[in-house]
Formats: sequence, structure tokens, C-alpha cells
Amino acid sequence: MELKKDINAVSIDMLLIVHSEKRRAAQGTHSDLQADPGALLQRCGGFQGVGNGVRRWQKLEGNNLHGNLAEKQHLQQPQVITSYDNQGTQLTVEVHPRDAMPQLLKKFSLAKRLQGDKNGNTRPRQPGGKDAHAYPWDRSGLKSMPLDLRQFEKLDTYASQVTAKSGLDELVSDLLQEAHSDLERVRAIWIWICHHIEYDMAAAQEKDRQAFKPTDILRTQKTNCDGYAGLFERMCRIAGVQCMTVPGYSKGFGYQTGQSFSGEFDHAWNAVYLEGRWHLVDSTWGSGLVDTTTSKFTFLYNEFYFLTHPALFIEDHFPDNKNWQLLKPPQSLRQFENNMYHKSEFYNKGMLSAHPETSVIRTVNGKATVTIESCAPTLFMFMLNGKQEHGLLSFRKNGMKLEVYPPTMGTHKLQIFAKGNSDIYSSVLEYTLKCNYVDMGVQLPAELHQPVGPSWFSEQMGITKPSHPDPLIHTSDGRCSISLGVEDGISVLASLHGDDGPITEETQRRYIFQLHREKRVELKVQLPHAGKFALKIFVKKRQEPGNYVFVFNYLLCCANTKVNWPVFPESFGNWGQDNELLEPLSGVLPANRNVPFKLKLHGIAKVLVKGQDTWPLTLNHEGYWEGSCSTAGCQEVYVMVLENANHNFYSYILKYKVNAQ
Repeated sequence: MELKKDINAVSIDMLLIVHSEKRRAAQGTHSDLQADPGALLQRCGGFQGVGNGVRRWQKLEGNNLHGNLAEKQHLQQPQVITSYDNQGTQLTVEVHPRDAMPQLLKKFSLAKRLQGDKNGNTRPRQPGGKDAHAYPWDRSGLKSMPLDLRQFEKLDTYASQVTAKSGLDELVSDLLQEAHSDLERVRAIWIWICHHIEYDMAAAQEKDRQAFKPTDILRTQKTNCDGYAGLFERMCRIAGVQCMTVPGYSKGFGYQTGQSFSGEFDHAWNAVYLEGRWHLVDSTWGSGLVDTTTSKFTFLYNEFYFLTHPALFIEDHFPDNKNWQLLKPPQSLRQFENNMYHKSEFYNKGMLSAHPETSVIRTVNGKATVTIESCAPTLFMFMLNGKQEHGLLSFRKNGMKLEVYPPTMGTHKLQIFAKGNSDIYSSVLEYTLKCNYVDMGVQLPAELHQPVGPSWFSEQMGITKPSHPDPLIHTSDGRCSISLGVEDGISVLASLHGDDGPITEETQRRYIFQLHREKRVELKVQLPHAGKFALKIFVKKRQEPGNYVFVFNYLLCCANTKVNWPVFPESFGNWGQDNELLEPLSGVLPANRNVPFKLKLHGIAKVLVKGQDTWPLTLNHEGYWEGSCSTAGCQEVYVMVLENANHNFYSYILKYKVNAQ
């Protein structure tokens, strides 16, 4: 039979009422429906109130499906199970006490999710095989249909500026003035909701709040996720577009990496029917975000959740009916819980994949490694327990590699951020690290900033063809020489940083001596002792004001405990970038010795070495200034130059200290 109350009511093809004394038979039918692969929808009785920010959807637990409910529970409230077969036919069975009115009869006019649209469609087609997308993601795009977002620029501007003057019908009518297809109608509605409806944090925290009515949402312009979904569905129906509200679990506000999901559903979103297929949208998450520290909502439009590719949507949305995953094959709840959660910004900023693909990483020999593949060069940073420490982050042309060494055993929080095309770093991944061993020999310098090693970024900053492409440099005698290609007009500055020993802010650059040969810079490094050191590289355009900019650093490692190199001589501003010092390289000279000097200086008329007395250097045929100086009776030795033979003013270019006798 067919029962209709009004034009907006549900059309029922068959109503089956089972009296209480037939409960056992009904229970058998109930279990069979759940065991049937086609019986996928486990919703029971609609929304159940507000908890944790949304109206909760009640769902049957596993023991209910196997007939284990107590007799008293069956007598007190009706049990409802709804199922769809592969052709989209809906079957709903209700078990209730003999004297109670069937809930289905009460709700004929309230079944908004199945009401007719303007085109007379009274029952939207349920998702089937032709709606399904392949899983995992095939990298075909972020959307479930080919889209050029530039085609929406005019419509987006118009829809975002429309104001709600009176009722919902008039608002939709105004929005559709610039929309000429179902896709554009849906887009206009989406843009308006995302730019005008605020997430109601106060209402979300009230456990027993009633359902949001569209009229109330328009008046207050606030709602929770169910209100967003309900409003979006209602506006689509008015516009003549089939739309459904989909309840389920989500990895949203308050989600903890690796958590399990059970009980009531915590979120709701929409499926919309366009161009012969179902597509997914979430206007709640498209409108903005909630600050985890202040619990305040901020409008921040997120394009990602409009017609999202189902293989990406499943990462943070698990529907009550697996058909609404629109995936082939569909994912289980356990897979949803265990799979890596890539935030929307992961894809918005051009990331393609990350490894490991699980949210919990167990360290191996005290180390965890994460790699990310991106479609273009991208800047990254990381935080371990809120600090940029205990890791080696290196940029790759299309991605990055991160090695993390937790300082203590236990559980640690690892966050990875990416910059993309914007000026702001956004969180794209979070991992939980489980560490059961700490390698004390891998303690990294606190001043080791990110990234380590040369990369596409250092090339972009003017440093090319490094002699050491790897970020780690091991030295057995505590000395090393690093050569870097430098573009015209670029100045390079380097400093050495360790966690202990004689390195101070004054001497950070004194363990490095910088030489310039044509278009290359050579950095001679002498370590003051064994250990690990960060060699930081900075650059600056010579003709531009401002400070040097950090580009990358090397990690220098020396295990030789006999290493005890002194600083290089101190250089002054008149030490030219093209000058070259061959000897002496040690900044501390022995007392009471004749010390040989050999330098290459350009555009110099005379060179003197001044201790207690003054000794001139002579220019040889190879272009080097040579000579010697006695360190007897002095504590410091200076190298001085005369640039113009017609003047008598000498400039200091180098300074040495003399060991005490």
C-alpha cells in the first residue's frame, strides 16, 4: 500500500508492523537484515540530542544486532532498522509494543531527508556502483569531478555578498540569480553558508539542545554541524537539487591521534547529486575552524571540503552507511581509525603522500623517519613536543625527509608543518611516537636549526654546487673544508655552534676561516673539541640593506677526543672577500718564535706584520705576500696593509694572539 500525508511527506510502498508477541520472529528478521551485505544503514530513530558540539545520531550497537537486548528494552522503545539493496530500494522495519503508535506514522511529515524537491523527485537514488571511486587515491585530483575553480570566481563573489532578507525560499532565489546549472546552484549555496554561518560553540556544549531549524539558523547565523548539514540539504532541495544528510564519525575538533570511535556519531555532512553521480561536501569544515586553546570559531574558508574526492574525504569522515563512502572497496571502521590522518592543508599545499602511513610510529634504535612527497618544492618545519629540536629535516626537490631522535623514552607528539604557496606554515601531519630506547650518542646540538644540508632552497638563495651535498660531515681530525658556489652579488656568512666547550658568541665565527676564489667560497673549519656542531650558513645580497638570512646548516661530527684546535685569526672589515690566507691559520701563535706568513691580497701597495717590532712582507712572482715575524715580547700580532702608496695610513686586516710564555 502507499500512504501520503502531504506533498512533502515520505512515500511508503509497504508498512510492516510486528506486534510484541511476535518479537522473536521480528528479531530474526532484524539480524538477517544486518547480516545481509545490502543492509548497511545502522541509524536508529534520527538525532538523539547534543553532545561534544553536535546533535548525536543514535546507532544500533553490535549486541543489539544479534538480539541481545534485554526484554525490558524492547518493551519500552521501538527499534528501527533501515536497509538499502543494490538498486537503492529502501526497507524499514520497526519493532514496538502492541499499544504504541508506530514511530513511522508519527514522522511522515517530518522526514525532511526524503522529502520531494521542486522537480518532483520524492526519493533520491541511493549510492551505487557508478558513484564509487577507486581507493586508495589515484592522485587524479582533489575533487570528485573535473573542476576549474576559476569558473566560479564571479559566482563566488556574488554569492558571498548575498544577504538573507527574509525566508529561506527568498534567499535561495537570490542566490540562484547568477547560477545556471545544478553545479553552480550547489556552489552558490555552499559559498553562502561557508561565509555567513558561524559554528555555535555555546550550543555545541549543551547536551540537550533541540534541533536547529533553518529559520533559527538564518536569524542567528549560528549552528552546529548538524545545522550546517540540514540547512545545506534544505537549500539544495529548494533549488531543485537532490541532497542527503550523512551522519558519521569524524577526525575533527578534539580528535586525538590514534583514537578509537564507538557509540554515537559525532558529525554530519552532505551528499549532493550532480551530473549523474553523488558527491560529498562538508560546509561545517568549509566555513572555518575552532581554536583548540580558546575554543573560539574563526571564519576561514576551506575549498578542500567542496566536492572532495571520496578517497581523501574518508580520511576524516566515516559515514554510518558505508555506501556513502562512495569508495570501491569501502573502508572498515578499524581501517578508518588506524589510517594516517592527512589534514586538509596537507593536500591544499600540494602534498601527495607521506610515509609511514600510520599515525603511531615506534622508533627503531631510538630513531623515527618520516618522508613526504609533494608535487612541487615546498618548505617544511617540524616540532617535537612543541619544540624544533631533536631532528634532522632535509628538503628534497619534491618533498622532504625527517629523522627524529626523541630525547626520552615514552610517548611524544610530532607535528609537521608546510608552507606551500602561502606565507604561513600550516600543520599538515601529526604523529604519535612510541620510544622505548634512547641512543645517548645521537644527541644533537640545540642550535641545530632546520633545514640541514643544501637543497633547492639554498640554490634559490644563491648557493650552488656544494662540495658536500649530504647534511652530515664526519671528520677524524676535527678539521674540514667546505666549498660552495655563490651567485654574483651574494655574500656568505657562517658560524659554528656546539652545546659545550669554549665556543661563545664572540668566537662562533672564529673557528671558521672564509676564503673566496672566483665564484666559490671555501669554509675552513677547525673544531675546538670532539662532539657534534651545527655549522650555520647565512646569505645576503651585498647591495641591499638588512641582515643576513639563515639558509641551512651542516652537522659536523668528530669522535676524536684528542682534538683541540684553536680559533682562526680575527679578521677585520678591510679583509677583502677575495683575499686568501695560507699561513698561519691558527689564531694563536707560539711565543718567542719566528712565524712565517703567506697571504694573497688584491690592490695592496704594502703589507706589514706588527708585533713588538714591525716586519714587512714582500710580493713574490706568484702574487703572494711572504715574510716572517718574531713573537718575542708581545701578546698580539697584527697584519696591516697600505692600499695607496701615496698615503701613510695602514689598516688592520688580521689579528693573532700569542701564547703566554
